[in-house]
Amino acid sequence: MTDRPPVSCYIRTLNEESRIGATVWAALGVAREVVVVDCGSSDDTIARAAEAGARVIERPWLGYGHQKRVGEDGCAHDWVLDLDADEVMTEALTREIRDLFAGGEPDADVYRIALMFVDPGGRVWRKARPLWRNKLYDRRKVRQPAHEVWDQFRVPDGVRVARLDGRLLNYPFLDIGHYARKQVDNAFRLAGALADEKHSPTAFRVYFGLPYFFFRSWVLRGRWREGAYGFLMSVTVAYAHWLRYALLHRREWQEPLRERGP
Repeated sequence: MTDRPPVSCYIRTLNEESRIGATVWAALGVAREVVVVDCGSSDDTIARAAEAGARVIERPWLGYGHQKRVGEDGCAHDWVLDLDADEVMTEALTREIRDLFAGGEPDADVYRIALMFVDPGGRVWRKARPLWRNKLYDRRKVRQPAHEVWDQFRVPDGVRVARLDGRLLNYPFLDIGHYARKQVDNAFRLAGALADEKHSPTAFRVYFGLPYFFFRSWVLRGRWREGAYGFLMSVTVAYAHWLRYALLHRREWQEPLRERGP
């Protein structure tokens, strides 16, 4: 498509054969290229990404932020779109980004995009509060952190930030067991990172935080409106968030023996 703006998209992958094709295909509706950074998939992820139109970089796992840096450096354009393999562009978001570049360089340096969850039953969560992430940005102004664990940048002073109205569809879990394993692994990973930064949680957060974390997810984020999966996600998120601080409080943050990667 000749009307696509000068935007590159990068995606980290590890064994995402069931989802990567749709993600790449949708991203190419707005990006002139999609760069997939694969860290050793044993399934058909690489082949399916290439078939969908992506350029694949094979790189052993370096760490969450480091792997995104590989994606940034592999892009041909300075404006980059950071997607996960389970995130699919909507048509409304595609049109909005095209319009953003219609008159030249956008006004802001970083654009935040809201994620709408899609549960394993295929239902889009339109009632719960969306999750906002910095997704489209000028790599000349900000870069992903060169860090083993952290992979979300903090916006420096003076960098202009705006929000887009279009949504990303996020398919975060194949089933609740899959989601629980992901969340527990993240709890160990983040506990280790916080320990390295000498972070020490209060005993109050450890002993009384669990009900609050559930209340925040289920009630404040409106997931009570999304049925059984909204409840199950809130329970899982709350437990994993609490577990992070419990591990840190007891100084037991060794990672479980699972596959490393995104």
